Amino acid sequence: MNTLCKLALTIAASAVAAGAFAAPAQAQRDPAYAAARADGSIGEKVDGYLGIVGNATPQLRRLVNDINIKRKAVYSSKASENNATVEEYALTAGCQAIARTVPGEKYQAPDGTWQTRTSAPPVRDPRCP
Repeated sequence: MNTLCKLALTIAASAVAAGAFAAPAQAQRDPAYAAARADGSIGEKVDGYLGIVGNATPQLRRLVNDINIKRKAVYSSKASENNATVEEYALTAGCQAIARTVPGEKYQAPDGTWQTRTSAPPVRDPRCP
């Protein structure tokens, strides 16, 4: 089993045990986050972080930066616990976050373009487990 597969299993087990990632779970309770996600202003990136789609207002930048700082802290901690790099952990988390998007939400395709999720599975990075 390769490192990313092992990491994916570890992340999945951690997410289930913790009720999902702390930062995204907290953000989902934020009405500004929910609104930006619903209107396509933000989306999940391949690298495990949120990205701004289109016009980057100062308020939107603050929201995304705050969530990404929290995500990086979680990724750093979990990567250290699992003998992985932050980048490996973040990529695997990004793969899972993109897989969890729902129709109408934005996500970043492997080629870097922003896509709108349909009822079909999202296009994911070939490195995704």
